[in-house]
Amino acid sequence: MFDILDFDANFKAYTDKWIELNKGKFKTYEEMEDAMPQVYMRWLNSPAAFLGGETPGGYFQKYDSAPELIKWLRLYDEAGVSAPDLLLDRINDLGSESVKPLLYAAKDERNSAQMRMTALSLLKEVDAGDLPKDICFNIIDRRDDDDELADMAAELAEGFAAKYADEILERLEDVGDAARETYLDLLSSGPADGRVYDAMIREFERRPDKCGLFSAMLGKLGDERAIEHLRGALDWDDISYIDYIEVRNAIEELGGECAHERSFDGDPYYEMMKQQGND
Repeated sequence: MFDILDFDANFKAYTDKWIELNKGKFKTYEEMEDAMPQVYMRWLNSPAAFLGGETPGGYFQKYDSAPELIKWLRLYDEAGVSAPDLLLDRINDLGSESVKPLLYAAKDERNSAQMRMTALSLLKEVDAGDLPKDICFNIIDRRDDDDELADMAAELAEGFAAKYADEILERLEDVGDAARETYLDLLSSGPADGRVYDAMIREFERRPDKCGLFSAMLGKLGDERAIEHLRGALDWDDISYIDYIEVRNAIEELGGECAHERSFDGDPYYEMMKQQGND
């Protein structure tokens, strides 16, 4: 156990050989692509030399210890080798038995961001409910602008964020702008809540550079009181064309009418769209 075997490289070698042997049988590349699922199934069920004669499809099925399989997953990550989908599938197959070791893997800051992201993704697949709540919120609290780990935490938190609206609203006071955006986006899909609306309006007016983002959230939240604030943004001097369109869309989503027009000559996106319209 714990051998770091490159399943992806082996499958690529298998398909390369298959293509070389069968390329004359297909008229188009698309026809060959259509045959790939059958090739993959054949590979899964064929004894493989790199596995000592075992089949790729059966290799991980003989292991039933979730902690050991997740340790194996971490060793793949540390070796810089892509973890086999078959290993991920086996961890997923074990369901609730995988939850606790996956929580440890997602929480452990000694693990790489990629390893923690994989653990969070698997927690979503095994339906861990709100058990990863504290892990997800702690990751989001410290998020950077471009933060794939926090994005994954937010994706998992979509399933339980509304349940913890009170806690999230408290966290808004002590986090940075990027985390606040993420939390408000999570709450925008929840039930109507005046506190969420007030927090969104504050951010909308405080951060004109992100008015498009917060406009979309306000539209999704569904509180018609936002229409007045959104209309005011239509005439902001420094609003971009993309953000302007988001503001208009939000007004209409909330049931308002928007006949407002203005020029955006010189805006790169506007000029591109105008050029496409002339083609």
